[in-house]
Amino acid sequence: MDKEIKVLALIPARGGSKGVPRKNIKLFCGKPLMAWTIEEAKKSKYITRIIVSTDDEEIADIARQYGAEVPFMRPKEIAGDLTLDLPVFEHALLWLKEHEDYVPDIVLHLRPNSPLRVASDIDRGIELMLQNPQADSVRAVTKASLHPLKTYTLADHNVLAPFVPETVFGIKQPYNMPWQELPRAYATGGYLSVIRPTTILSKHSICGEAMLGFEVDAGNVVDIDTPVQFALAELLMQKRLNGVVT
Repeated sequence: MDKEIKVLALIPARGGSKGVPRKNIKLFCGKPLMAWTIEEAKKSKYITRIIVSTDDEEIADIARQYGAEVPFMRPKEIAGDLTLDLPVFEHALLWLKEHEDYVPDIVLHLRPNSPLRVASDIDRGIELMLQNPQADSVRAVTKASLHPLKTYTLADHNVLAPFVPETVFGIKQPYNMPWQELPRAYATGGYLSVIRPTTILSKHSICGEAMLGFEVDAGNVVDIDTPVQFALAELLMQKRLNGVVT
């Protein structure tokens, strides 16, 4: 590359968490949960800047302790339970442009509730974006745990109907077929998204229309939203730290 590519890792970490109170800084295998995401981002070959977007001073202090920047505080009006990702990323990019004249080439969305994420996957996502200038975004995916062709709607009078109409794939009664004979289905979660700033600011989207995906190890993809998920993720991380391969 002729010039350094500016790759911004943005970690949204608001103070209010209902499922697991103070989740982002709750101790997870001896460190605040958020620290695992910051430290893995620092291992990337491509990330040139790590910023935490938060409305909470304690979270901001801990983020700085582990090597992230907090150049601004997120406004309260975009830090609620129902706040979507888009306004958080629009605010960050517009603030950086206005106050620092900083415009990244690529933005990463790294959620702190996915602590098992690995730097090698981060770099794979960035490389896929760099190799495909037409892409609006890149997302990590895993094989869907429940195939969508085996799901239903429950209508009036307890009538079950296929959630995906038969006309979409032309497969009759896919819910009675082995999953190996169905089209492969993939799911995205909070593991990793790579986004072009123009997708966010010009197309007003967090993913755009031209999305690419790459498969990652499902064992690394654990999104923490409940105490049970927190405990499971801690167990998996402890096995990793102890060198246990599952």
